[in-house]
Amino acid sequence: MAEAHNSPDSTTAPGSGAPLPVGSTTAGSIAVAAESTVVSRMSAPPSFDVADFPVPHGREEEWRFTPLERLRGLHDGTAKATGAGVKVDVQAPEGVRVQAVGRDDARLGKAGAPADRVAAQAYSSFEQASVVTVPAETVLTEPIRIAVHGEGGVAYGHQVIELGAFAEAVVVVDHTGDAVLAANVDYLLGDGAKLTVVSVQDWDDKAVHVAQHNALVGRDASLKSVVVTFGGDVVRLNPRVTYAGAGGEAELFGLYFTDEGQHQEHRLLVTHNVPHCTSNVVYKGALQGEAAHAVWIGDVLIEAAAEGTDTYEMNRNLVLTDGARVDSVPNLEIETGEIVGAGHASATGRFDDEQLFYLMARGIPEHEARRLVVHGFFAELVQQIGVPDIEERLLAKIEHELQAAVA
Repeated sequence: MAEAHNSPDSTTAPGSGAPLPVGSTTAGSIAVAAESTVVSRMSAPPSFDVADFPVPHGREEEWRFTPLERLRGLHDGTAKATGAGVKVDVQAPEGVRVQAVGRDDARLGKAGAPADRVAAQAYSSFEQASVVTVPAETVLTEPIRIAVHGEGGVAYGHQVIELGAFAEAVVVVDHTGDAVLAANVDYLLGDGAKLTVVSVQDWDDKAVHVAQHNALVGRDASLKSVVVTFGGDVVRLNPRVTYAGAGGEAELFGLYFTDEGQHQEHRLLVTHNVPHCTSNVVYKGALQGEAAHAVWIGDVLIEAAAEGTDTYEMNRNLVLTDGARVDSVPNLEIETGEIVGAGHASATGRFDDEQLFYLMARGIPEHEARRLVVHGFFAELVQQIGVPDIEERLLAKIEHELQAAVA
């Protein structure tokens, strides 16, 4: 698959002497404005008040790829919550505390404020939030499972996953059924905590899901986020990461398979606001069918105080049929020259003819060769999940999608 990079030449991280990958960018090659362009290109600053956001019309930078007419009123306030929206079921190991809290709970919104009107609408409209707390120094050997099942209506939600200092946990959030859902999800990681969270979007064909995922990573804490998107008519997810102390690590992985008529949009922002933190972003998608549309926006902001940052983001897309469209936009903004490394890359292409020829020359039929190429394309991300039953389910889902593609 041919790659398209932002820069034709390798660069060197300031102060390190080490070469960065092709496509990398450093502070020496970026003009830094007085105000962050990541922030200034948004139509409004983050806020918990929906009135602070204008109703989007599709011309705004953050909405220009989104089919607003298919959001079923989530963007303009006309979508009213119904009794049969979604059902949430939490299965947690012993020692984990599960609470239903009101909006006066201090943990709500601690990881970050809504960044657009839909997220603000969700924050203003939920009745109770669910808070799952793993106490300090608790190391779970079984995952926490949160099932969000759509029952055909409109719903607004808020979920908080909180890990105390030096706690370790794996959380699986599984979205199924049919719903129009807007939600905020907060991940609060105490110092030294380790959280792996797997968010699966396996909705029915008509579902609409818009959500903002906010992570606040404590000192020397580690976050691994794996976002998997298959189902739904429109899915738009906005993962955002900030750091509460030095030494924090964030790995953001994503896998999406966009089918005929589906719109799947992932918009990420990693803000390096303290020194000596790392981030690594890898999202991969496959598309097939007429009007299949995938959007990936990857923003990384390294603030002036974030010396010693090491970050990289990458997006890869594999187009399986005619009629599919991909918009992939990596953005890197650096406000200090004292970093370890920073870079980004994006590539979109069809099957590699050489790979197909290599496999077919060894007696493998073309449809099987195509299947093997796609499985290999996704393999590294599926392995990041670390939950065997979820991995098996996703591989089966990929296999099911491929049956239509190779046909």
